[in-house]
Order: sequence, then structure tokens, then C-alpha cells
Amino acid sequence: MPFQTQEVPIRQVIGAYGFPEHTVRLADSLEVAYVDAGKGKTTLVFIHGLSSYVRAWERSIPELSRTSRCLALDLPGYGKSSKGRYPGTMDFYAEVIHLFIQRLHLRNVTLVGHSMGGQIAVTLALKYPADARKLVLTAPAGFETFTEPERLQLRNFYTVASIQNTPVAQVRANHRYNFYQMPPAVDLWIAERLRMMQCDDFGLYAQTVVNSMSGMLDGPIFDRLPQVQQPTLVVYGTEDFLIPNRALHPQLTTAQVAAAGVAQLPHAQQVLLPQAGHFAHYEQAAEFNKLVAAFVR
Repeated sequence: MPFQTQEVPIRQVIGAYGFPEHTVRLADSLEVAYVDAGKGKTTLVFIHGLSSYVRAWERSIPELSRTSRCLALDLPGYGKSSKGRYPGTMDFYAEVIHLFIQRLHLRNVTLVGHSMGGQIAVTLALKYPADARKLVLTAPAGFETFTEPERLQLRNFYTVASIQNTPVAQVRANHRYNFYQMPPAVDLWIAERLRMMQCDDFGLYAQTVVNSMSGMLDGPIFDRLPQVQQPTLVVYGTEDFLIPNRALHPQLTTAQVAAAGVAQLPHAQQVLLPQAGHFAHYEQAAEFNKLVAAFVR
């Protein structure tokens, strides 16, 4: 994988994740940071979403690691992983997770993907079905479909300049949009994001976000969902402000998007968590953790 990478100070402004931290080099120029906690017959690999990082899972790992080995990684370009001019496609990230699973010799894996991470998990399950025994998709991207004009509108909305020049107040608002009631712990996420924006190399991160958005739009999964053979748990929050896209699809509800995707999957179950937004697994962590523990048993 001939990627150009550059070590940047972004990883230095992100504090400790609170779990044992490791790195693994998957190629000459690609290093992935991850946390590894717990042990058990089941291995959970957590994949975060767009503009996110390992902290997305900080309310699930402590409980689920009691009975399973839990590994959560920063995707390339995010968090403490190496930064570079990565393509950001769903196939690229699926390949990264595949190499991660192979390099660490992981077995009996359940992929747990949030938002973009859910779309990556499905892409991986289709490309390397032996890598994943089950899937847990929380607020997965890819269930909502877009026309070509809508895709163009979304591409124009996410630019490197707009991300680099986001006002502080908007950074806070963007985080709030992910929640029904934003937990106080998310203040740390905001603080780390604001510190990242002061780094000289923040442009590489911004480019990663732009490429990842294009990657989601260019790697649709909805019509491929019938090919997914793994048992799948789909979880959405009833108050998800981001799915469906309120500007493009005001006529849709989150429940309708969820039902449409689940109807495509051969072996799926759906749960809607009340009083929860896009980070349903975080806001309603106790219930989410119970669902996952029972599902992977």
C-alpha cells in the first residue's frame, strides 16, 4: 500500500484513552493506534465514524471487556494513527481492518461499527466474509441513499477549507448535533478537537474527513445488503438528528431509514433506542451494551 504519510503533532494533543494503548504497522507508511482490553471467546473490533476516534467507544469497552476481548482502533488519518493522503474509500478502510485482523491473528470477530464505521463493517463483511462472524451496526451510514445531485451537494458541503476554518461555536454545535442530550464527558472531545485545529498539520486531518465523505458516497452498500450473510444487529437512536439528512430528506424518519436497511439484510434484527441521537450507543450505553453482550454470546 504505497501511501504518503507524515507524522504530525495531532496525536500529541489527544490525551490518554483510558485503556491499554498499542500501535501496529500495517504497511511501510501506515501505522494504526488501538486500544485492547479484556479477554474472552469473542473478539469485538470497534470501528468509529466520520470525524471520530477511539473515544466513541469509551462507554462500551469497560462493560463489554468483562466477557469479550475489545479492540478499538483509530482509522488512518484519525486520532493517534498515522496521518497521510489516504484515499478514504470504504474499500481502503475495509482493507485496513482486514490487515489489522490478520496481523493481530484475531478470531471469532464481531465488527461493531458506528455511522461510517458501520458502512466500513458491511464493506469488509462482503469483501472478506471470513473475517467477521457477526456485525453490530449502530446508526450505520449507507442505509440512507442519495441521488447524484444530492451526492454533489454533500461533496460541496465538506471541504478542507470549511473544516479548517470552522468557528469554535460551530465545533461545539457540531458535537451537540450527535446527541439527544450531550453528555458532559463530550467536553473533552471538543477540547481535543479545538487543540487539533491549532496544529500545523490539521490540514491532513481535514483532507481525511473530506476523502472519507466522498468514500461513503462512492461506496454505496444498500443494494448489496442482501449479500450479507452474517447475523446483524442494527441499532439506531429515535432522536438521530443526522440520519436521515434533514436538509435533503425531510420527509423521512430515522425509523424508516433503519427499517429499509434491515429489510434488505437476510439475518438482521433492529432496535431503536429512545432518547438517543446519532451516538445512541454512547447515550444509552447500558442498554446498548446489554444488547451487544446478548447478541455475541
